Amino acid sequence: MIKKIISRLGVYFLCILSFFPLSVLYVFSAIVYIILYRIFGYRRRVVRENLINALPEKTTEEIKIIEKRFYKYLSDLIFEIIKMNSISEQEIRKRFIFKNKEQVQAYLDKGQSILICSAHYGNWEWGTLGIGLNFSADHYPIYKPLSNPVFDQWFRAVRSKFGNKLIAMRQTLRALQASKGRPNIFSFGNDQAPSKDDSHYWTTFMHQQTSVQLGIEKIAKKTNQPIFYFRVNYIQRGYYTVDCIPLCLKPAETADFEITELHTRILEDIIRAEPAYWLWSHRRWKHKPKNDIN
Repeated sequence: MIKKIISRLGVYFLCILSFFPLSVLYVFSAIVYIILYRIFGYRRRVVRENLINALPEKTTEEIKIIEKRFYKYLSDLIFEIIKMNSISEQEIRKRFIFKNKEQVQAYLDKGQSILICSAHYGNWEWGTLGIGLNFSADHYPIYKPLSNPVFDQWFRAVRSKFGNKLIAMRQTLRALQASKGRPNIFSFGNDQAPSKDDSHYWTTFMHQQTSVQLGIEKIAKKTNQPIFYFRVNYIQRGYYTVDCIPLCLKPAETADFEITELHTRILEDIIRAEPAYWLWSHRRWKHKPKNDIN
């Protein structure tokens, strides 16, 4: 009961905070950066280890620079996500611009559903809101529910703005079946680590043996729905663009794991080009293949 009350007070505080303009929230972000990075060192060991292993070509000094840029961006991202509670349609359209979206809309106009693959790079949460605004079809973002039900309920409401219809991972197949007969969009963030039991496919990603989720490939090959990769580009503080890249337009004709390799290689290229904006605090390589002696 006490935990629930504290959670509700926390949500109430976030709602109030969201009404501050972004210019003020970024001042708070600078303070949070000091707290996260300088004082408490939030997951600093995880971030440093991930950066060293993923970017072995970088010097120690270069790694430290990327690390600092990541924590500064992470602090900004926290407040940009909080801002979602009150952000307007007009502001999202101004700050999150989709390029080449006509290619995607052309399929929807023909009554063809599509799949979107993306990653935890840049402000993926604003991207979810932007998809709901920019395309004339029902949008079903696939997400992993939070363990705290109060915060999960708040976050679902925030993410569901502008017509999005969130679907928990375990309900994906049921939602696909229920949405048949009308053009729709299902979007997947495919860079999270599968559970140990679900780690069935391994590949080299950022110089490391990495298990990759197969969900989007399985669904694409079963439905033959075209896949687009939505590449988020950080332009400047609070401003992004998205490149709508055709990843695979005829999934049923692909070989096993071909789609998985395609989106993995795209993400690898994105990270190498601008590494600071990926979620390095995530324990992406916590599982090892069975034949890995380490």
